[in-house]
Amino acid sequence: MSKDRPVSTDDTSHLGRRQFMTGSAAVAAAALAATAVPGPAHAAKAGGDKYAEPDKPMLPPSNMTLDLSRTALVVIDPQVDFLRPKGVAWGAVGASVQEHDVVNNIGRLFAAAKAAGMTVAVSPHYYYPTDKGWKFEGALEKLMHNIHMFDRGSAYSMNGFDGSGADFMPEYKQYIFDGKTLIASPHKVYGPEQNDLALQLRKQRIEQVVLAGMSANLCVESHMRELLELGFEVAVVKDATAAAILPEGDGYLAALTNFRFIANAVWTTSEAVERFRRPA
Repeated sequence: MSKDRPVSTDDTSHLGRRQFMTGSAAVAAAALAATAVPGPAHAAKAGGDKYAEPDKPMLPPSNMTLDLSRTALVVIDPQVDFLRPKGVAWGAVGASVQEHDVVNNIGRLFAAAKAAGMTVAVSPHYYYPTDKGWKFEGALEKLMHNIHMFDRGSAYSMNGFDGSGADFMPEYKQYIFDGKTLIASPHKVYGPEQNDLALQLRKQRIEQVVLAGMSANLCVESHMRELLELGFEVAVVKDATAAAILPEGDGYLAALTNFRFIANAVWTTSEAVERFRRPA
C-alpha cells in the first residue's frame, strides 16, 4: 500500500496479499510509540518499556497453582498466516511476533507440555468459501476475508492446505500431529463459542488452561474470556502471543491490560515452562 494511504478497516477492498504484508505497520508502530502519553494507569516507567509490569501494582497477585493432571496447554491459531513472513498478516503482526519471540516461545511451551505428559489442544481458524457470503462483518472480519486469511478450499478436502497460510507452522507439526493433541473444530470469529474446544477439554476432565497463540487482543483474549465464563481457571503466557500494531491502536498493549485485569495468572514462557516441570 502507498505511504499516503494507511490501512482502513472500513475500506479494505483495495488490499491485496502483497500490499498488506508490506504495509505500514512499522510506520504505525513508530507513530504510536512517539505519541503515547503515559498516565497514572500506565504500567511502564517514563521512557521505559511500555509493556513492562507496573512497579507498584494495585491488583492482588495470582495464587494459581497447576495440577498437571487437570491442566491443558491450549494454543490458538498457530498458523502460517500469523507467524511466518510469508503470511498475509505479517505486515501487521510481524514486528510484535519478533519482539516477543513468539514462534520460539510457542515451541518451548509445546515441548515442555509434551514432556510433562499434559493435555495439549489447538484451536485453529479456517475460512471456507461459504464463509465469504456473510451479510455483515466487523472491521477485522472484513480485513481477514479481503486478504484471504486462513482460506481453505473446503471443509472436506486438504487439497492446497499443506504449506498454505491456513496450515500449522512446520516446527509445531511434530507436537500437533502426534496422535494425542486435541485439534478442535475451527473457530470462525474470535472466541471458542462456536467450536468444540470446551467440550474436548471437559471430556478430559480439564479444569485449568494455559493459553498461548495468536492474536493477543482478538482470539487469545476472546478464548480467555469465554473459558473463564465456563468455569476454567485460565493463565495467559504473555510472550507467547502478539498482536497487530496499526494506526488504530496497539493490539498487544490492549490485550496485556485485559490479561492483567481478568486472567487468573499472567506468566512468561519461562515461568510457564518451570510450572510445567514443578507445578506445586
